[in-house]
Amino acid sequence: MNTSQVTTLRHVKTVPNRRRFSLTKGIVLLFLSVLVVTQVYPLLWLFLYSFKTNEEILSGNFFALPQSPQWSNYVSAFSGGDYLRYLWNSIFVTTVTMTCVIILSSLAAFAISRFRWRYGQVVLLLFLIGMMIPMQATLLPLMIIFKNMHILNTHLSIILPYIAFSMPIAIFILNGFMKSIPGEIEESAIMDGASILRVYWNIMLPISVPPIMTVCILTFINIWNEYILASIFISSNSLKTLPFGVNSFVGQYSVNYGAIGAFLVLGALPVIVVYFLLADKITQGMVAGAVKG
Repeated sequence: MNTSQVTTLRHVKTVPNRRRFSLTKGIVLLFLSVLVVTQVYPLLWLFLYSFKTNEEILSGNFFALPQSPQWSNYVSAFSGGDYLRYLWNSIFVTTVTMTCVIILSSLAAFAISRFRWRYGQVVLLLFLIGMMIPMQATLLPLMIIFKNMHILNTHLSIILPYIAFSMPIAIFILNGFMKSIPGEIEESAIMDGASILRVYWNIMLPISVPPIMTVCILTFINIWNEYILASIFISSNSLKTLPFGVNSFVGQYSVNYGAIGAFLVLGALPVIVVYFLLADKITQGMVAGAVKG
């Protein structure tokens, strides 16, 4: 067999592989394109919705562009919807919740992953069971408990459940990452005279920044958009969070749909900005906790 025949056979063998690769790549790109459209289109639709009049919205033509952009909808959402007050309440509740979740979950994960004690895995299992408890199943017990504690209609009544429901996934992520940290690091620190709390604060926390950022972002997104607990435990308008602002535009005889759309855009904007700025941190933290653990 001469050289030209060998080259021809190699070419014949490689062509199907190239075609198979191109077909697979095309299917993947098609799937990703459909996924992008389904994820981006609702945001684009809401943005266009916020510039329409009630007549355009009620006409039923959901795909039409606004004939004349109604910037007054955003003015109404900002002033009439008391946007700044609801925004401040959401920022306060979310910040306090995130801070407590980071401190408590990192301490728990540090104790479970780095200490040698008999019931460490049992404690971890008890925390993870919390991931299987639906939030709706706890509404009545929490209502009774908070009523007896006299903390209903306060921010504390929603911060405590938020912390409790955010900690299981946070401990799961941080525990998986902290297990992968070599023990020689803390052993050398202890030999140099460092206490357990100093090892936690000066060594474990700085090393665990990627999964901590993941916990922060996931907690922020979940708490920022939460409605059920806040609607039941908070009755005062001065304490309500951002999702309740849309109620300001619903009257007994009329509804300002355009202002509702504008308020929803303003409410979703912080989440979108935070997610796009720190999206790579989510991936890094999840991979660190899953693979290294």
